[in-house]
Amino acid sequence: MATLLLDPIAISIGSLKVHWYGLILGLGALVGLMLAIREGKRFGIFSEFFMDLLLIGVPSAIIGARIYYVAFKWEDYKDNLWDVFKIWNGGIAIYGALIGAIIFAFFYTRYKGYKFWRIVDICAPGLIIGQIIGRWGNFVNQEAYGGPVEQSFLQNNLHLPDFIVNQMNVQGVFHHPTFLYESLWNLVGLGILLVLRRQKFLRSAELFLSYLIWYSIGRFFIEGLRTDSLAFQGPEWLGSFISGLWSPMKAMGFDYGNLDVDYGNVRISQLLPILILIGAIAYIIYRRVTGKAEERYLDPIVSTRVSVDTMPEALATHKETKKVIPSVPVVNEEELPTESKKE
Repeated sequence: MATLLLDPIAISIGSLKVHWYGLILGLGALVGLMLAIREGKRFGIFSEFFMDLLLIGVPSAIIGARIYYVAFKWEDYKDNLWDVFKIWNGGIAIYGALIGAIIFAFFYTRYKGYKFWRIVDICAPGLIIGQIIGRWGNFVNQEAYGGPVEQSFLQNNLHLPDFIVNQMNVQGVFHHPTFLYESLWNLVGLGILLVLRRQKFLRSAELFLSYLIWYSIGRFFIEGLRTDSLAFQGPEWLGSFISGLWSPMKAMGFDYGNLDVDYGNVRISQLLPILILIGAIAYIIYRRVTGKAEERYLDPIVSTRVSVDTMPEALATHKETKKVIPSVPVVNEEELPTESKKE
């Protein structure tokens, strides 16, 4: 019984089909870009820098996200290699996207003469707002949902509007709207990042690391609700350890999303957030203790590849202080009157 209420195809022009999934991801990237450009102007960074970063960074992120997903789902793709390129049907992993984007950003920022941590700090709110919007692509595709729930839970407990409740009816069974949980979690995270970046105590790298910490905490708990998690067969103690960390969700009445035991017992997107959380906190402490975090987020950002005279702030100052000096005609001595020569 088909229950997909929203058509995943937004526009059809002949054989060309434009999917809502792609449009929503594009909107998320655009809003994130605008946020980064606006913040970058405070530090005198040209908007073209962030446009170029997005122009090449997004394809890098998509490639990384797809490679990450296909690598853990290789059995589904090895006999249908053409399906590897059908990203409009879903099947991209956010951690793969982050890996791809971070690798590109590292080399691009160095090429432009900027410090990597200063730029990713500026981009952190844009990344999380992109995820807030992008998750609604999963909603349209009716994917990345959680385990089964009663319709009354969605309507009476969560008080969700009918268009969300109806779209969570998959083959006659209602499911947790995990896309919505993550989108709302990230919305709170965006507010935290926007407040943090104006605090004088914040050092470079710490805003981006705070983004990773916040997202990882939410993703760990939300991932446990999902039924489509990427997983692998790990040691029993590891599966038990992760399950124990997830126990607060059980105490609140939530159940683990069904995961095929033959497929794996450790969800990758639960293990990875634990590692990222520990690594990010440890790195913040390490930089503070060793004195490598002297540079603050609010300190000026200067590129080693751009001359001061070509920076936006310098140009603006030059325009304001530039004065027009009236030209004075040059007169040769031979042209002066005789009286003037005697004087």
